[in-house]
This record gives sequence, C-alpha cells and structure tokens, in this order.
Amino acid sequence: MKDIRILSLDQLKDYFESLGEKPFRAKQVYDWLWSKNLHSIDEMTNLSKSLREKISEEYTINPVSVDLLQKSTDGTIKNGVKLHDGLMVESVLIPTETRTTACVSSQVGCSLNCEFCATAKLKRMRNLEVAEIVDQVALIDSQSRMYFERPLSNIVFMGMGEPMMNYKNVVEAIRKITQPEGLGMSPRRITVSTSGIPKMIKMLADDELRVKLALSLHSAIESKRNEIMPFSDKFPLTDIMESLQYWYQKTGSVITFEYCVWKGINDGDEDIKALIKYCKQVPSKVNLIQYNPIGDGKYDQCNKQAEENYIRQLENAGITVMVRRSRGGDIDAACGQLANKATD
Repeated sequence: MKDIRILSLDQLKDYFESLGEKPFRAKQVYDWLWSKNLHSIDEMTNLSKSLREKISEEYTINPVSVDLLQKSTDGTIKNGVKLHDGLMVESVLIPTETRTTACVSSQVGCSLNCEFCATAKLKRMRNLEVAEIVDQVALIDSQSRMYFERPLSNIVFMGMGEPMMNYKNVVEAIRKITQPEGLGMSPRRITVSTSGIPKMIKMLADDELRVKLALSLHSAIESKRNEIMPFSDKFPLTDIMESLQYWYQKTGSVITFEYCVWKGINDGDEDIKALIKYCKQVPSKVNLIQYNPIGDGKYDQCNKQAEENYIRQLENAGITVMVRRSRGGDIDAACGQLANKATD
C-alpha cells in the first residue's frame, strides 16, 4: 500500500470527498501527519473507527525507525535510520550549550564522488522521500527534548547525499518542516549545504524558502578542486560564483563557504590567496572545518600553523572566518564520516 503522506492537502480533500466525507477531514489528517508526526492511522482519534478502517484499506504510514543509536563522549548522538524498504541512512543530533542541531540525510548513499568523504564511497541507492526527510527531523527533535530538555533549534542538510540532487523532495520537506501546519520551524534556522550545482542554486533562490546556503568549497583553485571533488569539473568555479551572486541578489543571504584544510594539499599561501579572491566576489564567510579521517590515509588534517595562517590572512582581508570543531568523531558521526559503518 502507498504511504498516505504522498498526498497533498488538496489531494486529501479529493480523497475524502470520494469517500463521501466532508473536506475538513483532510485538514484533520494533514495535522496528524505533519504537525503531530503521527505514525498510525488507528491513532487518529478524531476520525471514526469506520473511517480509519476505510483509509487503512488503501493507505499506510511507513515511518523511519532507529536501527542503532550511538552516543559520543561529547554528547553527539548518531542514528542509524532504517527506511521502510530496509535501506539505511544516518542522521546526527549535535548539542551545544545554546542549541541542538539536526544533521539530516537526503539520499541513500551519494550521487557525487568527493575524495575525502566516506559517504561518497557508497553507491547511491535512491533519493529519500519527503516524509523520510521530515521523519529524521521529528525524530531528532524528540531526542533533543528527551536528552537535552529543549526543542531542536537548527537543521543542516549536511548528512548523506547531495541535497541538490534530490531537489524536489528536499524543498517540499523544508516546506513541511517550516509551515505552521507542519513542524513550524523557522527557515532561517535551516542550512542547505551543496557541493555546487549552479542551476539548482539559482532554483533554490527563486523558490524563496528563506533558508541559508552553504557551499562545500575546499579549494578556490580550479584544477585542485577538481582533484578533491572530481565531479566538479562539470561545474566551473566561475559558473558557481555567478549562481552565488544570483543567490545573494535574490535572497540577501550571506553564503557560507565550508572549507577543510589538508596537509600538503591545500595548506599553502597560494590556496589562501585564491580563497580570499573568491570570497571577495560575493558577501560570504568561511567555516574552516576540522577534517575527520575516513581511513584511507590520503587526506590528513593540516597542522595548527597552517590553520592559523588561514585565519590570519582571511581576517586581514576583512573576511569573517570561524573554525568549526567537529563533534562525534569517536562514533564516526562527524563531517564526512557518515557511511553506515556501524550498521554494516
């Protein structure tokens, strides 16, 4: 049977009218599905038993479930999330003193081939459905309330997969997460991270979701970026920049460049100068991300001196820079490490 959550509110109205029911039933069911995140038709208590039985003859609800939960010494929680067809993704709850952030996945595996990322070593099996993305957020919100006594405050699409390669479902999930009839979260607390697909960046700007945008950059030298992220040879840095300028023009939202510095790869002065030049073309800031090894020995975290050199030169150029220390490394929950390792 099909998951009833594939139906829009208008489609639910048509469905209930076909059953001889009043259209307001659609709003009741929609509220159960997207605001209360209910996973059982039988528990829709404002519907008659006979109506619930009719619905159950045609539709079901296929929620995600936690197959394995791991807790880091720093409080980070990694969920091995099982989908209705038995496939797995991972999502992460990242707590700090002031916020809790959900890092959610958008694909089973990944469409891209970034050399430094464990997820990229996995074959892309399929895109996640809208409900599967929303379920991850609702799940982590409940964990945030349970373990940290506060609701989820932020969402980052930085888990498994490239969000822009599952554009339609990611956008619809964001709408469900942010609408008053859904989870009611602020879009300003949602960041979509992409490896850089110009056409889709422009589309995201046009859709006016009011989310934030982060670009996984790692080098502003074309040839070097193509080695680190081989797929990027199809998307030149000039084209990406043009789409980022379009993004800022449409949204007024500053872009975040995500940037790992690796020993002997992109830790030289020429790399810093190229990054500064690139940043100067659009209102932006830089997140220097601590690299998390994936066991291949090819990429190593740069030394402290190289990191400090980046910070000093970026700040001297008037560019805001932050160092993001990764969390959950002891359970392979940090950036670039999500690969269903614990559930293989």
